Amino acid sequence: MASYRGKITTTGKSEAIRFDKALFKSLPAFRQRAGVRAHVLGPHTLLVTLEEPAADAPQDEVERDPVMSAFLDFLERDMLEHPERLIPFTEADIARVYALTDGVSASDEDLIPDDVTL
Repeated sequence: MASYRGKITTTGKSEAIRFDKALFKSLPAFRQRAGVRAHVLGPHTLLVTLEEPAADAPQDEVERDPVMSAFLDFLERDMLEHPERLIPFTEADIARVYALTDGVSASDEDLIPDDVTL
């Protein structure tokens, strides 16, 4: 995963974060004046996403979780770069899944209560 250094500074009456120019060259969607949103994931951890998707991004009506999207992007990149790490399910794995879910019914229409944390 790429990593870029930056510094917290001030610009006018605002605080700002400056990053190496290489970040913006590698991610052109993060162009100047693009709207961004910061998501606090925990102490010392911040996720920065574009406020509006790029014009070429597929549009749908499903609300996207930025943390889950970042995780899935990471998984996709890792699987493409290191296919040797992928291990297929064995018959024993599949049998264990069936045993663990025996008698459980679920539907795409089921609602998860607000007090449940995933």
